[in-house]
Amino acid sequence: MNARQPPKHSLNIVDRPLSKNRSEVPTVSLSAFAYLFSEYIQYLVDRANSISELEDRLEKVGFEVGLRVLELLSYRDKVLRRKTDVLDILRFIHGPAWQYLFGKTADDLQQAANGDDEYYIRDYDLLVSRYISVPRSYEPFNPGTLAAGIMRGMLDSAGFPARVTAHFVSHKDRQRPITTFMIKLEPSVMQRQAYLEAAKKG
Repeated sequence: MNARQPPKHSLNIVDRPLSKNRSEVPTVSLSAFAYLFSEYIQYLVDRANSISELEDRLEKVGFEVGLRVLELLSYRDKVLRRKTDVLDILRFIHGPAWQYLFGKTADDLQQAANGDDEYYIRDYDLLVSRYISVPRSYEPFNPGTLAAGIMRGMLDSAGFPARVTAHFVSHKDRQRPITTFMIKLEPSVMQRQAYLEAAKKG
């Protein structure tokens, strides 16, 4: 005799299937997120000896998150087949991935004027940069380093290794600086891109 299956709503989160309805949108209380993230930043501040060490630790956490987010979204939404084009993966991060992580798409995606291997993604009001309080000596600290790590993790997992850094940039029409992410792709990525473009031309 087959054992009865427990109701879906009673399944442990580990036992629940990853597949979900598109109408099922994960929600987290903003106040809960702000509190937990602020506490985690304070935890790192207490253990870091410098801003660079603090940002390095936060970036590494983001990298691990990015690896898993890309895998999860690829499985759930079936939209991320093996990407071979740089712009395809960057548009995915700028759009669906950012929407999943922060509740909205990023505000801008541009290629640098002085290099094919450099791109910028901008967020005018990055969620992780709100509500963060650090000691005065840590004021140059950029919480967007977490998002930079997430982006690096997603790119690395998709086969586009890159260096990703977060920068505050003043904007004349905004009280708070916007966050600009600079993406510098590895030479191997650009070599593959050149090969693919040459192959398309025949």
